[in-house]
Amino acid sequence: MSLGHACVDVYQGAVAALVPYFVAERAYSYAAASGVVLAASLLSSLVQPLFGVLTDRWAMPWLLPLGALTAGAGVALSGVAGSYAWTLAVVAVSGAGVAAYHPEAARVARAVAHGRHTAMSWFSFGGNAGFALAPLLVLAVMAIGGLRASPLLAVPAVAGAALCAAAVRATASGAAQAVAPVLAGRDDWPAFLRLSGAVICRSVVFVGLSAFVSLYVRERTGGGEPAGTAALFVLYAGGAVGTLAGGRLAERYGRLAVVRRSYALTVLAVAGLVLVPGPLVYLFVALASAGLYVPFSLHITLGQDCLPRRVGTASGVTLGLTVSVGGLAAPLLGVLADATSLRTALLPLIALPAVGRLLLCRLREPAPPGPAVAERAGPRDPAAR
Repeated sequence: MSLGHACVDVYQGAVAALVPYFVAERAYSYAAASGVVLAASLLSSLVQPLFGVLTDRWAMPWLLPLGALTAGAGVALSGVAGSYAWTLAVVAVSGAGVAAYHPEAARVARAVAHGRHTAMSWFSFGGNAGFALAPLLVLAVMAIGGLRASPLLAVPAVAGAALCAAAVRATASGAAQAVAPVLAGRDDWPAFLRLSGAVICRSVVFVGLSAFVSLYVRERTGGGEPAGTAALFVLYAGGAVGTLAGGRLAERYGRLAVVRRSYALTVLAVAGLVLVPGPLVYLFVALASAGLYVPFSLHITLGQDCLPRRVGTASGVTLGLTVSVGGLAAPLLGVLADATSLRTALLPLIALPAVGRLLLCRLREPAPPGPAVAERAGPRDPAAR
């Protein structure tokens, strides 16, 4: 599941990694380039909660390989699309594939992990490792033939579909074939909404940095494409490590304590990234990555525990809607950058983690879910009749 997650989330990272090439080869403005990021996020943000609701009702393990293939196809076609409109369309299709994958994958992962924080952090680690590898993959493919070589980016999708199919077969007698049991407990919607608000703040910061940190570091350091790619790699790679650390820290200090301190760290890290000159920018990119990613898997389990009777819905929102909403802010940052400068456009990102930290102040650790009260069978299970 973790390896399959990596192959799927390569395509979330690849969209941001392609932005400098769209600017260089197609002369896109900052606003137009950030519109590509929005296209990847918008459709995903709209349909991912729907997939979450559906997976609460029926088992749909086939969404895992199908989502992987769809995510890869859209990004692979983005570099050879004949117009800006077609580029937006195929990237949006990729976002839909990502949306189809995540709620069902999170449900199956939770079932096979038995709710353990460390196990779920390994699942999240796979996705963040995919993010981290995306800039290097894009750099290698672009070196072959620029945007015209983008069809080569479909290779991880094929591998991911095979891995997902293998995971589904391996769990065929359990989590992949039956809808997860309905856990006893009360859905705490006010707490879930506060958590979702904090994740939205985190999302805007993450998407904003993903879209522009490569261009910003190239501008600040005077380096070329390798300097920008290195910054994006640090942002994503630090996140892969931070996700694993988050699970272990939560088991020692508690989820909410770790999440709150991570948001506070993010405020300081983003301020340093934007305001401190010179090569130290890489240090602050790494710190921002840790602050953004340490709570990543904890958001998922907190959301699921806030809505114990709607695990798929909670996963669709925390992994999908709230994360993808960040893409809605990317064009606004692009417009501001065109009108002023990249540095000015990134300044608002300093305040958002502080807002998220305030939203978490009144949040309390959800009560552990009780034992299953019923088990709803998948549509092909004879017990469903």
